[in-house]
Amino acid sequence: MTQKTRLRGGEILARALKEKGVDHVFTLAGGFCNPALEGFMNCQMPVINCPHEQIAGHLADGHTRITRKPSVCLVGPEGFANAVPAMLEAGGERAPVIFVTGSSTLKRQGSGGFKEIDDVAIAAPLVKYSVQITDGERISEFVDRAWTAATTGYPGPVHISLPVDLMFSSYDEDAGLDERPFARGPRPIPRAWPDPTALARVMGLLHNAERPLIIGGHGVWWSGAEKALETAGKNLRLPIFNVPYHQKLLGEECEAYMGLADFHQYHPSKEAIQQADVIIMIGGRLDNQMNFGNPPFFGEDTTLVCVNGSHEELDYNRAADEVLLSDPGALLTALLDVGKTWDAWFDLQRQRRGDWVKHWSDHIAEESAADAAAGRKMHPLQLSLDVQAELGEEDWLIFDGGNTHFWSEIAVNMAGWNGQKLGGIMHPGNYSLLGVGVSFGISAKATHPDKSVVVISGDGAFLSGGLSIEAAFQENLPIVVVIDNNGGLDCISQQQERLFSNGQHFATDFRDIPFHSMFEGLGGHGELVERREQLAPALRRAMASGKTACVNVKCRGVISPIVAATSDKRDKASIE
Repeated sequence: MTQKTRLRGGEILARALKEKGVDHVFTLAGGFCNPALEGFMNCQMPVINCPHEQIAGHLADGHTRITRKPSVCLVGPEGFANAVPAMLEAGGERAPVIFVTGSSTLKRQGSGGFKEIDDVAIAAPLVKYSVQITDGERISEFVDRAWTAATTGYPGPVHISLPVDLMFSSYDEDAGLDERPFARGPRPIPRAWPDPTALARVMGLLHNAERPLIIGGHGVWWSGAEKALETAGKNLRLPIFNVPYHQKLLGEECEAYMGLADFHQYHPSKEAIQQADVIIMIGGRLDNQMNFGNPPFFGEDTTLVCVNGSHEELDYNRAADEVLLSDPGALLTALLDVGKTWDAWFDLQRQRRGDWVKHWSDHIAEESAADAAAGRKMHPLQLSLDVQAELGEEDWLIFDGGNTHFWSEIAVNMAGWNGQKLGGIMHPGNYSLLGVGVSFGISAKATHPDKSVVVISGDGAFLSGGLSIEAAFQENLPIVVVIDNNGGLDCISQQQERLFSNGQHFATDFRDIPFHSMFEGLGGHGELVERREQLAPALRRAMASGKTACVNVKCRGVISPIVAATSDKRDKASIE
């Protein structure tokens, strides 16, 4: 009789994830996870050792967003607590990251075991599925359950807790595989096809509309339907807006793309959305960014249609006048048969975008001329525009921060109108979590190693997550980090100055930090920029150095339109 091979629970976990198609694991190695790490080593799975568990989570999130394929963040019990912010960020962007905790012993659960925490309960509100495995024979089954939860319906992060005694115990290598599904590899993701009657109602609404537009959300990206979105916009002459903070669905240079559906960061969206008679939101939610579907964001006379690929998403959109359960790609393909175009309405939005770009171009030209004449520091909008001018059409731009993020959003719309193409853009999701930029930059470089990747980070954002730069050095993934250095949490300072009765700000300043010297000390390239004319040459040298580099740019603090509007309460904001 042939004796079956026995494997530790951690290696069974690793094999199950490998069979699903996982190709990257991010971790801060710990003793609780050693059997899983041995399993990944035996499976020849790339494992990236990170300087902090939150960074491991953000790197897994970034890799997953770019590839649209789940990756794994593996942590120990105390490391789980550090990874919680990454769960929040991944959940906001619907990224199907698989978080795995090597947890305290099951045998003595509830007795104060070493590093014992209730990780399943803590994770539950932040992820789609959180479970503790209590039987080593079912490890493969729960990997399959978690994978299914992460990738089907609306995608999102999941969490598996594997107690350390099960992690180290041995089981037959085929444990749990004698039950269906016998094949545990990845399956095609089920997609919802629209009910013909419901689809006909939506098509009728669109056909009868005089001023329709589309707002695209995260569901378009995760269903891989961004090309269909672009085709529908161009062929039907339908203006398209992007839900703020979510994955960019179209290049800023795309003819049909107008900008963010945000009245403050892209003012023409207010005129378009409030004048539209039919709005079709595809793959998004009527959450705070959309004012929950209510006026004054959406007009009372506007017909609001929400299209989502899962019933879970539609549950959030009960306020819509019409809902449609449909894969975004299926709906967008069907729209091509509507038999109508909206040329005049489309051209009006193009004109408004052009006027908006001209306004900002004239404004920043005046500001930058005044900066030069007075010897002032750079305007953050000029910083972002000048950085983009040095990038090629396949290079990646990442931005992170408060005002740094908001000014960069304006800059990419301006540059896109003028023909600037980029390989990709990444930024924080709808929780606006500071500190993700460097991790996302490393993810972009890992998946596009022959392209330049530049991160524009506020100084506060870098201090929140800049330790992740060590992973760029360790993995030989050279990126360039441009620090928008205004000496503090400027976005918060500006709000305080409008809120506090004395007109001052409090507890938001930083000392003068030599970020460029930090990179040099780690073995990278660093330069300090104090005047605008120094920026472009310094950025070129940084990109040509072949090293992970920092260009530390002294900028002045300038309040962004969204911060001004929300703090002054001049207009009801979509993010209140």
